[in-house]
Amino acid sequence: MTAMQPTETILVETSTVGCDAGGGALGHPLVYLTLDREGQVECPYCSRIYKLKEGAKVAHGH
Repeated sequence: MTAMQPTETILVETSTVGCDAGGGALGHPLVYLTLDREGQVECPYCSRIYKLKEGAKVAHGH
């Protein structure tokens, strides 16, 4: 049985992020994710969590 790796949390300053799990042979297709109203989003491929950096001000679209 293998121990699961803890989910990685990445702090960002934009409301849209691109994730490819670091690319290379262990990566996944590049996907663009939009943070939710709480300021975070989880990648459906690799489960990385992108979270808005404290104090970052993001302009929301239309």
